[in-house]
Amino acid sequence: MRRPLKPSTQTEIFLMAGAMKFLPRLPGFKSASTPKFPCRFNSQATLGFSPLATTDNEPQYKDVPEYFNFASDVLDKWSQKEKEGKRPSNPALWWVGENGEEVQWNFQQLSSLSRKVANVLSEACNLYKGDRILMILPRVPEWWLISLACIRTGIVFIPATILLTAADILYRLQQSKACCIVANEALAPLVDAVGSECSWLRTRILVSESSKREGWLNFHDLLQAAFDKHQPIQTKSLDPMTIYFTSGTSGYPKMVQHTHGSLGFGLGIAARSWMYLTSSDVVWGLSDPGWIKFAFGGFYCSWTQGSCIFAHSLSQFDPKVVLESFVKYPVTTFCGTPTIFRMLLQHNVSRYKFKSLQTCVSGGEPANLEVLKQWKTETGLDILEGYGQTESSLICSTAKGMKIKPGFIGKPIPGTDIQIIDENGNRLPPGVEGDIAIKIKPQRPVGLFTGYVDDPEKTAATERGDFYITGDRGLMDEDGYLQFIARADDIILSSGYRIGPFEVEHALMKHPAVAEAAVVSSPDPIRGEVVKAFVILTPAYQSHDTEKLILELQGHVKKITAPYKYPRKVSLWPNGRLMSCLA
Repeated sequence: MRRPLKPSTQTEIFLMAGAMKFLPRLPGFKSASTPKFPCRFNSQATLGFSPLATTDNEPQYKDVPEYFNFASDVLDKWSQKEKEGKRPSNPALWWVGENGEEVQWNFQQLSSLSRKVANVLSEACNLYKGDRILMILPRVPEWWLISLACIRTGIVFIPATILLTAADILYRLQQSKACCIVANEALAPLVDAVGSECSWLRTRILVSESSKREGWLNFHDLLQAAFDKHQPIQTKSLDPMTIYFTSGTSGYPKMVQHTHGSLGFGLGIAARSWMYLTSSDVVWGLSDPGWIKFAFGGFYCSWTQGSCIFAHSLSQFDPKVVLESFVKYPVTTFCGTPTIFRMLLQHNVSRYKFKSLQTCVSGGEPANLEVLKQWKTETGLDILEGYGQTESSLICSTAKGMKIKPGFIGKPIPGTDIQIIDENGNRLPPGVEGDIAIKIKPQRPVGLFTGYVDDPEKTAATERGDFYITGDRGLMDEDGYLQFIARADDIILSSGYRIGPFEVEHALMKHPAVAEAAVVSSPDPIRGEVVKAFVILTPAYQSHDTEKLILELQGHVKKITAPYKYPRKVSLWPNGRLMSCLA
């Protein structure tokens, strides 16, 4: 593999000259070096920074430093190692676009560019520590630069999926009071449609190669003009860093707040104990940037260990593109949902020769035993399961080298005490089903959220005595392996997405054909679960063509809320009560 020039005494000049080649954006980005495939990363494997460098004694909160900032304490230290020649200048981010264009940045280039973006936010946009940014972007290089810049400046960033509707965006702006929003050309009109209802929204940043839009600042224009010198804001480990919106059984999505310590510092445990990453790994986490799962394979875990993040823009999931990428690119570690593995297995996986792939990890939904078995048969690789939530990050996994028990997720990660308890908070014996809980007293695990923003009542409802209650049911065997049985509530886990019935029911009720609606989970061989709606029709629609009306209702839900939530199965009833329909 061809490497970028070794930094000299003119490092800063080199960095900016190299980095600015990549701007403006698509298709103008050029790769720092375009290797011929197959290729191998220069190997000088090292462990990550911070007191988390070994797995012998993983941390509780007592081990977390008072001050921590992922950008300055992790990214910049890898950058310094490159500058001093103590690690190869392999790509730290390797991005592939829809048309095959590539971006490769090493840690020095990422460090330099993210400092420029930090100046964009603090100087050009007049944002300060504690301000909130709603970021709605697909998998593009700017996502990483802006996220890192937010961390540098202490600005709280709120990742969101590009599947949001205008109503979804309005809700998130109203709840978060974000004073800045970042979006691309496709989403900007949706923002403008609701922005007038948010007087606190001062700044709109457009990520576009050349487009200008009234009322929006062009990200690349700002970046070109920004200085590359920036003094990182000092952040405490317990300072808020990011907020995720997550669906619940009832009501609209809640705001889950994580700190600089819980994700930026805490996910180092997952990087080592589950994914077993080193600086010579190339990690592909195939997830939506709006979900916390992206933080595992697509952000903190990889860079904590000095690994390269591989990303493919993939506007729509294409199994053939994924499989061909395993052949073409030196991906060593792949992180996906069970649904992704199920879909890949429909394309004769055994005929593809993966030259570099060594580790496959999965999470976001329960894995089917047949999928685990078939993947092993066709690729020779195990799928190592992980379990966690938006609120908890990773809490349990099958680590590399650990005995795999069919039907069991694995064991609690170091530093996390998982127990199965009853309704009174009593620990249950092995083999007995109960609530999956995490012990939080006298010390909370590092990766646990601080609470639901502005909702102390719902935050308090997650605790029972000395435990955080996950809302999942399970059991633990005599060896300490955890088995997930079911959700204790009505959350639907479809293709790794968490879908709350309330939002779908609310959308359906806005259609004149719907008198009553109830939404439940329904088994699906590919997606694990799908949304099924039971609908009592109003008299005016009882004689309508059933198939046409179902399509109309499905399209209606896609317009009201994010498209992935629409009911793939719909049962129409001309009259009666919902309870009898569901019986």
